[in-house]
Amino acid sequence: MSPLLTVLGTMLCSLTLSSEVMPQTDFNLQGMAGKWYLIGFATNAQWFINRKASMKMGTAMFTPTADGDLDMSYASLSSDGSCWRLNSMAKKTDVPGKFTYTSERWENENEMRMVDVKYDEYALIHTIKTKRGDPTVVNKLYGRGAELSADLLEKFRQFSLDTGILPENIAFLPKNAECPAA
Repeated sequence: MSPLLTVLGTMLCSLTLSSEVMPQTDFNLQGMAGKWYLIGFATNAQWFINRKASMKMGTAMFTPTADGDLDMSYASLSSDGSCWRLNSMAKKTDVPGKFTYTSERWENENEMRMVDVKYDEYALIHTIKTKRGDPTVVNKLYGRGAELSADLLEKFRQFSLDTGILPENIAFLPKNAECPAA
C-alpha cells in the first residue's frame, strides 16, 4: 500500500473515531466551575508540533453561566515573564457536556466534549477544531491540582492514541509559575 493511502486511511479512521466521542453521560456543568491546571495536551496540529517543546503548564478558569454556557479563560506564563491569555465563551448544545465556540484569534470553529470528568480531580476534554474545512483533534487533560496520578496520565495517553493522535504528539506539560490575576 502506498504511504499516501496509509496516511489517508489513518486520517479517516481518526476523524471517524473523533466524531463518535461522546460527552460524559451525567455531565454536571456546575462541577466544572473554578480553577484547573492544563497538564496534558495532544494534537497532530502543525503549530503544536513546532511549539510543544516550549509549552508549559497554564491555568484555566471555567465559569458556568446562567444560560448553561461555559466561560473559559486560560493563562500561561511565558519564559519572558509575560502572560499569554485566551478567553472563549463555549455555547451549550442539545447534548449535555457538548459545547461549541468560535475562536476569532485562530479563525476556527470548535466542538468541545467533556469526555470524562471527576469534578474534584480531573477533566478529559476532546475538541474538534475546524479551520477552512480542515478538522483537527485536540485533547486536553486538566487537573484540580498541578499533578495527577500515573493512571490518569496513561488514560489520557491511551484516549489520545484512540482518537488518532500520534504518540510523539502527546505531551505532559512541565510545571510553571502562574500568571497574576488579570
